[in-house]
Amino acid sequence: MRITCLLAVVFLMAACDLQPPTPLPTLTPTLTLVPTATIEWFPATETPTVVPTLPRTPTPDLHPGLGSIVLEDDFSTDEEWFLPSVENTSAAIANQHLTLVVSRPDYILFTNRKEPLLKDFYAEITVSPNLCSGEDEYGIMVRTSSNLVHFRFVISCDGRAKVVRASRNNARVVVPWEHIGVLPSLVPGASRLAVWAYGEEIRFFINDQYIFSVRDTVLLEGTFGVFVRTTGDETISVNFSDLVVRGISP
Repeated sequence: MRITCLLAVVFLMAACDLQPPTPLPTLTPTLTLVPTATIEWFPATETPTVVPTLPRTPTPDLHPGLGSIVLEDDFSTDEEWFLPSVENTSAAIANQHLTLVVSRPDYILFTNRKEPLLKDFYAEITVSPNLCSGEDEYGIMVRTSSNLVHFRFVISCDGRAKVVRASRNNARVVVPWEHIGVLPSLVPGASRLAVWAYGEEIRFFINDQYIFSVRDTVLLEGTFGVFVRTTGDETISVNFSDLVVRGISP
């Protein structure tokens, strides 16, 4: 009994010494400040690289050395032209035009000035088709000799061009057909055909635009002429006017 009372006293004393547990400190979250981006109100611009400008190459003069006018023909008279008379064709000068008409199939009609005999020269003439279709042709003849050997600058009604070296009996193509974009697309429409001939070289132009050039060591002089040619059954009619010829100075 004594031992039991002693144990009870010990337990009571132990119970009196127990203290409530110390509370753990509460963790307060700490805010981490994130730096904001600095606004650059006037950002630096990239300095452009300066590229030096290349000097322009001057356009070469393709008809140099033009001299004074040696011939002006306003087609007020027919005295200076050979005008052929062939069935179903017409070659006539009226109203300051030379008009060539062909109404027969596959036929060429041409006419040349009687003079002057041209060697080194620049000539230009206005050409105005009235009736022109398909592969029918018209153009100018240069350096025509007494036996009708000449160079022919040929324009087709469908907008092509070529150069032919021709004689009475044959024609040899020197520059083949090439489509060109400097002719009027509608008929009637006027163009200015020109030729620059100096020594062995002959250059051809349409509306002051260079088209072709050829060289020949034999045919160095001759007269100036014009032509039309049918390739089918359709009629072709072309007016020629305002012929101007200048000399060439070396």
